[in-house]
Amino acid sequence: MRVVFAAGGTGGHINPALAAAGELKRKEPNAEILFIGTADKMEAKLVPAAGFDFKTISISGFQRKLSLQNIKRNIITLRRLVTSGSQVKKILKEFKPDAVIGFGGYVSGPVVRTAAKMGIKTAIHEQNAFPGITNKTLAKYVDTVMTAVPEAEDRLKCKNPPVVTGLPVRGAILAANKDFSRAELHIKPDEILIFSTGGSLGAKTINELMLEVISELHTDKKLKFIHGHGQYGHWFPEKLKERGIDLENSPNIDVREYIYNMDVCLSAADIVVSRAGAGSIAEIQALGKAAILIPSPNVAENHQYFNAKALADKDAAILFEESKLDKKQFVEFIKELSADKDRLGEIGRNAKKMAVTDAPERICGEILKLVTK
Repeated sequence: MRVVFAAGGTGGHINPALAAAGELKRKEPNAEILFIGTADKMEAKLVPAAGFDFKTISISGFQRKLSLQNIKRNIITLRRLVTSGSQVKKILKEFKPDAVIGFGGYVSGPVVRTAAKMGIKTAIHEQNAFPGITNKTLAKYVDTVMTAVPEAEDRLKCKNPPVVTGLPVRGAILAANKDFSRAELHIKPDEILIFSTGGSLGAKTINELMLEVISELHTDKKLKFIHGHGQYGHWFPEKLKERGIDLENSPNIDVREYIYNMDVCLSAADIVVSRAGAGSIAEIQALGKAAILIPSPNVAENHQYFNAKALADKDAAILFEESKLDKKQFVEFIKELSADKDRLGEIGRNAKKMAVTDAPERICGEILKLVTK
C-alpha cells in the first residue's frame, strides 16, 4: 500500500496528518508513506523528524490584502500554481500511490487536484467548522471528504457524503490527569485555576484582557493564574510590575512566554481563555474544559469564529467576539464565572460530549476503505 499525504504551512495542518500517517503505519506496517510539502515551511522540519519520506514542490499562498508588494507576491504565486502541477505529476508517477490525502494548507490544493485528474483515489480532511477555499474547491472532486466537526458538512459541496472523523489530539493531552496535574502545579482542590494563552506568538487582545483580569483579581487567593504571553508579549510582565504586582512574590501568578507543559496546564485548569483554532478546541473538548473562546479575526474566512460558535451553540464554551469586548465587563464575567462551580462543570461536560478522541483511528479507517475499494 502506498499513500501520499499533502499538508503544510502550519502545525494545525501538519500534526493531524502526521497522527493519521502514524496510525496507518501502526495498522499497516508495510505501508509506504510519502509526504509532499514545501521546502520553507514547518513541514520541512516536522515530517522528516517524524521519520516519513518527504518531497517538495514550489507553491505559495495568495495574499489577500491589497498592496504593491502583495500584488508582486500573487504574480509569483500564479506562476508557481501553473508549474506545480507538473512537479506533482512527476512525483506521483514515480511513487505510484494508491491514494492521496490532503490535510489543508495551500500545498494540498495542487497535489490533490492533480492526483484526482490522474485517476488516483483522493481524500481531504477539513479541520474547521468553516472550510477554507482550498478544501471547498477540492470537495467537489475527491472521493472522500472527512471533517472534524459536523458543522462543516453544510458548507461543502461534496461528490460523496462527508464523514465526521474529528481532529487528532496529542496523546499527552488524552492521557493527562487533572488531579495529578494540579498536584504538580501545587493547586489545591478548593482553588480555581484560570489558564490563558494566545499561542506561541501570543495574542495582543488576550494579553490585554488578562492584564486587566490579573490586576483586578489577583488579591483573591482562591484564584490561581497561568498565562502564556507569547513571543510578541514580552511587555506583559513589565505592565504587571507597573501596576504594583511583584511576580517573584506572587505565588498565585505564573506568567510565561511559552507553555511547554500544555498537557499539565490545560488538564489542571478550571477556566481556559484561548483563541479558537481547531487544534486548541479539540484539546479543550477532549479534557472537558470550560473555555472562554476569543476567535482571532485575522484568519481566512473568519473560521475561528465558526469554530467557537459550534461550541457556544451547544453551551459547550463561551464566545466573546474581539470587536465587541469590554475589558471591565470581561473582568466581571471572569469573577462571576470563577465563583460558579456548577456552571463551570456544566460547560465542561457539554464540551466533553463533543469530543472525538479516536480521530486517528477514524481517519485511518477511511483511508483503508478508500484504498481497498
